Amino acid sequence: MQVNQSQILEALWETFYMTGASFVFSLVIGLPLGILLVVTRKGHLLENEVVFNILNIVINIFRSIPFIILMVAIIPLTRLIVGTSIGTAAAIVPLVFYAGPYIARLIENSLLEVDKGVIEAAQAMGASPGQIIFRFLIPEALSSLVLALTIAIVGLIGASAMAGAIGGGGLGDLAITYGYQRFDTMVMFLTVAILVVLVQGVQSLGNLMSRRVRRS
Repeated sequence: MQVNQSQILEALWETFYMTGASFVFSLVIGLPLGILLVVTRKGHLLENEVVFNILNIVINIFRSIPFIILMVAIIPLTRLIVGTSIGTAAAIVPLVFYAGPYIARLIENSLLEVDKGVIEAAQAMGASPGQIIFRFLIPEALSSLVLALTIAIVGLIGASAMAGAIGGGGLGDLAITYGYQRFDTMVMFLTVAILVVLVQGVQSLGNLMSRRVRRS
């Protein structure tokens, strides 16, 4: 059985869907965690050693688990949330658990690049911690944050392809089902080529947006 154009387009759409949905949910989780990792660390705005250490350990645990193992390990939770462990919707659950902590670390690193003088100046003006975070800290780190989130999206594209190993759909599933299991080299080459183009496109767009933010 040969792969037709409609199957390729469907797989591409599933990859877009998995990557986009998981990125949104991961950002909702990762953004506040990344901010907390910064502001609760020693000497920062809301210093809290207990909160920082707990978050640090939990995030490190999730980041140390390979994605392929994480997908299998949380199958019961995936079934509980979406009612199945197979398919595009099911793949989003492990993708969020994989990318959320990763995004938190990326955001943490970006925010830590902000000059402490900016925070000190905001404090001298009487700004509250919330105002410092959202009006000074994040805007100052915005260019770096754009690049960090671009890296996260690229990582999710790769992970979404890996989700095909457990029937997650998308280009990865197409490559495994037709390219690997049926020894169709052309399908394997085509899916890899599409993934390369996607990654290059996302990275180029991220770089462009970062430069524009930096100049504004």
